[in-house]
Amino acid sequence: MARILIIEDNENNLYLQTFILQKNGHEILQASSGESGIARAAEELPDLILLDIQLPGMDGYTVAEALRKNPAMMNTPIVAVTSYAMTGDRERILAAGCTSYIEKPINPDTFHAEVTQFL
Repeated sequence: MARILIIEDNENNLYLQTFILQKNGHEILQASSGESGIARAAEELPDLILLDIQLPGMDGYTVAEALRKNPAMMNTPIVAVTSYAMTGDRERILAAGCTSYIEKPINPDTFHAEVTQFL
């Protein structure tokens, strides 16, 4: 199975995503801030990154842009997991370097399938 880095500051969201993905056999790495997520990604080179956009300090757009500047992360799928679903948000998320996005609140019944399509 895959090594997935979840960059998420909300403990409930982090727990739920981790629980669903671990239950399905994935190895989960966690970071609770943009800065720690960038460092963890460079250190661990995960197969996939799930990225909250609304992070304290450095937002998810900035994190995605920073990750894409690392040659080792150029082809790693980065999927925003966000409540931002207004007109223009999708374009901004993709322009920042994300591969796609999954809307919050996540659906526990479909989340694993939504995530694994990017692996």
